[in-house]
Amino acid sequence: MKRITVFCASSFGTDKIYEEQAALVGKTLAEQNIDVVYGGANVGLMGAVADGALNAGGKVIGVLPNFLRSKEIAHLGLTELILVESMHERKTKMNDLCDGVIALPGGFGTLEELFEMLTWAQLGLHKKPIAVLNINGFYDSLIELLQTMTEKGLLKEVNQKMLLVSNDIEDLLNQMRNYVPPTVGKWIDKKNV
Repeated sequence: MKRITVFCASSFGTDKIYEEQAALVGKTLAEQNIDVVYGGANVGLMGAVADGALNAGGKVIGVLPNFLRSKEIAHLGLTELILVESMHERKTKMNDLCDGVIALPGGFGTLEELFEMLTWAQLGLHKKPIAVLNINGFYDSLIELLQTMTEKGLLKEVNQKMLLVSNDIEDLLNQMRNYVPPTVGKWIDKKNV
């Protein structure tokens, strides 16, 4: 893996550990010579990831829609800042630039980005590892919901297992390096319902 996209909040949240772990993610990626691709802002967890990588000598590529330049405050110290016109173009560009995805704590935007990448993988549009860093159990309820979807027959178990989970960045990166995408497609026939 040469580049990893990190999705996360543009705020810090209520627990200091989110900021600390975001900075550690950036630092760890830089130390392992993995470039960071992220949303391009210098605020919140987004800024902490970027600064963690930059302070460790890493390369950081930001992808920021023009209309968010003033709201999310573009990070001016990046290796490269790519300006795009829309949120969809942002996600597409971030996907094009990366070899895998990690989601840290975040809100609607983070979840939307995470689930779009999972959906694209489920449909066979890419075979990249997708992971969540489950800091202090932040994603426990989401993981439980995915299990419920599987138990209720709305999500195949093979697709549920596409989401890699750990509370430790080193373990998560090892899982990502060893990831084998499913060979079963999303679509089923009437005999296998």
